[in-house]
Amino acid sequence: MVTMKKKSVAAAVSLVVMMISMVEVLGAVAGGVRPSKITRRQVPAVYVFGDSTLDVGNNNYLPGKDVPRANKPYYGIDFPGSKPTGRFSNGYNAADYVAKNLGFDKSPPAYLALKAHNYLVPAALVIGVSYASAGAGILDSTNAGGNIPLSKQVVYFNSTRAEMVAKAGSGVVRDLMAKSFFLVGVGSNDMFAFAAAQQKQNRSATPSEVKAFYAILVSNYSAAITELYGMGARKFGIINVGPVGCVPRVRVANATGACNDGMNQLAAGFDAALRTLLAGLAARLPGLAYSIADSYALTQATFADPLAAGYANADSACCGGGRLGSEGACERGAAVCGDRDRYVFWDSVHPSQQSNKLGAKAYYDGPGQFTSPINFKQLANYKNA
Repeated sequence: MVTMKKKSVAAAVSLVVMMISMVEVLGAVAGGVRPSKITRRQVPAVYVFGDSTLDVGNNNYLPGKDVPRANKPYYGIDFPGSKPTGRFSNGYNAADYVAKNLGFDKSPPAYLALKAHNYLVPAALVIGVSYASAGAGILDSTNAGGNIPLSKQVVYFNSTRAEMVAKAGSGVVRDLMAKSFFLVGVGSNDMFAFAAAQQKQNRSATPSEVKAFYAILVSNYSAAITELYGMGARKFGIINVGPVGCVPRVRVANATGACNDGMNQLAAGFDAALRTLLAGLAARLPGLAYSIADSYALTQATFADPLAAGYANADSACCGGGRLGSEGACERGAAVCGDRDRYVFWDSVHPSQQSNKLGAKAYYDGPGQFTSPINFKQLANYKNA
């Protein structure tokens, strides 16, 4: 028995070494990791699910003219090599900085990029995979046809896991899943879609309609977390929905440039329901641990005193055109601000690289009011039963 166990361990170690060398070859194509940094990782891998705030290039591989993509200038202007990668940022995004804080070089590569280059299993076993897709929602109906919705991201993870088991064995994968970090950030697009539908009808949603909206969102979110748990996931870092009524694209619709309080209330209500959901799941799913990153509270604190956070502008897009920089697209020929680290927003919807950096740091080990019930650092070091 001892001999067999030693052989099993040796085989696993050999497999990991092989995977590291293979992923190193992938390198910059899909966001490889520097092997020198592997020793300081707090988790063995990171798996990412969500929308454009976390997407690192999946949408680059989706067909269709209406698919939102950030594969053109000036996206990526501050990314190494000043190249657009599919990140909706002037540089790194939130997933990158969460991964950096956990000891990685950047976010794990995009699922569709890995599939295209036949490196899915090596990356999944050694770094992790990002399934996040710009435009995605908790509901399949949100921006349907132009993204990978949350439910399908989970399906893709399930197929990835099956390939991992076939390659490394169920024991290795089970241990990997239990120790890895599952980052989830989704819901903003559902808020935008719901508000747009009401605006199209020139009316406000009734309390019963909002209640029904929350109910289906929570049901779908619960299904996704429960399915991932069933596949072995135990550590969930959840980024809630921020004050969507304060992005430049929404502000510009107001003559004074003020936030849309109704949309912010919609997001805040969902965030409250999300807290209740996760507390309930943790109570009935043994070994499940989670940390909610309060994007809503952090962003509101930033708006209250931008200068204290190092910002000179908290209501306009750095890249775009027209009023609040949000009446023109962020593309070649657009106006781009000089000091990008002094802007909260990069384009009319998405945070700047600096916002992503400061946000991820707050979620990792920052002030206690921005994470609950534990922070991302504590979650990463959480010991499962």
